[in-house]
Amino acid sequence: MLFTKKIDPSCAYCQRGKPITSEKVLCPKKGVVTAEASCSAFRYDPLKRVPPRPILPDFSKLRDEDFTL
Repeated sequence: MLFTKKIDPSCAYCQRGKPITSEKVLCPKKGVVTAEASCSAFRYDPLKRVPPRPILPDFSKLRDEDFTL
């Protein structure tokens, strides 16, 4: 869901924000803010958004019988 229009605003993935550290962003409107902050000038940049890591499957519950025909 990286390219959806219904995104919760965050300075971490705003076109105008420039990352300083992983927790701080330089906003031309508000100055130095946290990455979770947002303002009315928010413009979504999907290339700045880092998707969550996929959940790894749990193979520990499988048995040898599950792989036979």
